[in-house]
Amino acid sequence: MHNYLAIDAGGTSTRAVLLDSSGHCFGYGTAGAGNPVSRGFPAAVESLWQASSNALGGTPRTISQALLAMAGASMELPTHLFRERFMTLGLTGNVMIESDLLAAFYSGTHQDDGCALIAGTGAVGARIAHAQLVAVTDGMGWLLGDNGSGFWLGQQVARAVAAALDGRGRPTVLTELLLAELDIPLDSSQRSQGRLRAQQQLILKTYQLSPVELSRFAPLVFAATQDAVAGEIVDEAARYLAQTLLAVAGNTVDGRADVPAAGAVGGESGTTRSRAELAKQPLIFGGSVLTKGGTVAAAVMEQLASDRSGRSTSSGTAAIPGMNAEPTLAASPVLVEDGVVGAAVLALKRNGITVDAAIFARVQDSLAALRQ
Repeated sequence: MHNYLAIDAGGTSTRAVLLDSSGHCFGYGTAGAGNPVSRGFPAAVESLWQASSNALGGTPRTISQALLAMAGASMELPTHLFRERFMTLGLTGNVMIESDLLAAFYSGTHQDDGCALIAGTGAVGARIAHAQLVAVTDGMGWLLGDNGSGFWLGQQVARAVAAALDGRGRPTVLTELLLAELDIPLDSSQRSQGRLRAQQQLILKTYQLSPVELSRFAPLVFAATQDAVAGEIVDEAARYLAQTLLAVAGNTVDGRADVPAAGAVGGESGTTRSRAELAKQPLIFGGSVLTKGGTVAAAVMEQLASDRSGRSTSSGTAAIPGMNAEPTLAASPVLVEDGVVGAAVLALKRNGITVDAAIFARVQDSLAALRQ
């Protein structure tokens, strides 16, 4: 029986699992950030190696293949650079690199067709057909997209507080929460150059952060449970994420998008087809924005079930154009915490092993036992 090493290399942490060809996981390890693009190649490879060594218990053993699940540009790196490092752990075969989107998808299902929506620091939608990634929407970074992501939520919090402080926006509980997060005192009697001193400090401390660091403010939206401004931010995030999911579901198997005519907000027939695709195939949600608390995930599903006339949903937001009056989504999405189960499933599939429901359950259960 062959052994395989599967690694979920994230921008924050790395998870590695050692499994055999039956789907039984018998080693698990973690380490720091493993994305070569964001962390640099030497440091990332060291994290990948350390997580893998931890999974092996520090003792090299024969490994037939290694699979790395990574994001974006990391997939373009030559595999021999990784293989040379992993040979010290007992790797005898090759290293395969797969998309972290596929790993997230296969963390929730063993089926080879469906859609995934991931919203963590960034936000991206993916469609999978015949075990391949055939379409991707958004995931374009803070400057071009990532609508509804942790970054986007954090930015909206900062903008809402800035507007509230100088009277352009409504008062919000987010003001107190954000100023406390940044250790900024609020004293209406203290002003400088016509502004509240707290405003000046907010400007200074916010611009000292890199754009993606704004995601640290995203949890404040969920802490302000009864605040109208926070609620509207959550609803708008859900609207954006639903649009991302509908867009990727509307792509044909060959990757061509079902794009509405120029000037159109959305096409009814295209949206109907998108919802039909979502109804008949697995739907996987991942990333902390969607999986922690479930508020945004529920709001996204509400958006997907909105009525096509554009009437408001119960949350008060306008419905996405092109929606049918009756919900057609057959089941709730499967929520996944990370892509390590999917990396293990991919390692089996890419080595010609059929992963059925029983093997998928074995991967999930044996890995869960190791992670306790």
